[in-house]
Amino acid sequence: MVGIRGFGVDVGGSGIKGALVDLETGELVEERIKIATPHPSTPDAVAATVAEIAARAGWDGPVGVTLPSVVTNGIARTAANIDESWIGTDARTLFSTALGGRAVTVLNDADAAGLAEDRYGAGKDVDGVVVLLTFGTGIGSAVLHNGVLLPNTEFGHMEVDGMEAEHRAASSVKDTKSLSYKEWAAEVTRVLCRFEDLLWPDLFIAGGGISRKHEKWIPRLENRTPVVPATLLNTAGIVGAAMATQNSLEKGIAP
Repeated sequence: MVGIRGFGVDVGGSGIKGALVDLETGELVEERIKIATPHPSTPDAVAATVAEIAARAGWDGPVGVTLPSVVTNGIARTAANIDESWIGTDARTLFSTALGGRAVTVLNDADAAGLAEDRYGAGKDVDGVVVLLTFGTGIGSAVLHNGVLLPNTEFGHMEVDGMEAEHRAASSVKDTKSLSYKEWAAEVTRVLCRFEDLLWPDLFIAGGGISRKHEKWIPRLENRTPVVPATLLNTAGIVGAAMATQNSLEKGIAP
């Protein structure tokens, strides 16, 4: 018996990835399709790539798309690791046009990952406030309360002891400063303590590539809130994008 399915596309700085998702299990139905992000990563070029991925998959239904950007009412407000011409672009209309007029939902990439991890991954059995943090070039964030997303949080830019959080504790900082895991974990602890004093979350989920080596640094953290590694890894954005479109359709909201 075939369950409810959706299609998600995750736009990143180096690659654009899409796949059909089983929304009952959170698993990819087929192998994901990946195409290198065009350079320059202008809106029209990215939209054409998203349409190509959907066409290769043979999908003609609604599509969810993530962007490394704050997205409000379908409009991209910032541009991280994509061309600055995205700022102010009506991304929802752009992608819908490229996809032949079908329904499209656009959301921030960390928000998509947070939705997926909260429902299917590391946060699926946790009630209350769940905070996903992606540690990479910067720090992305997603905040959910009992499965409901507070969109477009930008906690990586919060000042922590005179410095932006991501300038202290992004995994890129560990690399550029040649920090040991012990040294880097101390900076992550400082950032998490500030976040938890403001949010009082029930769980932190640590994502990003460095979460694959969680055993080297999560046990060294000294903040009070439990921290667990993300489990969906590089499929989370795709799954969350597909979820977002289905959520919009179920609520009767124009995606």
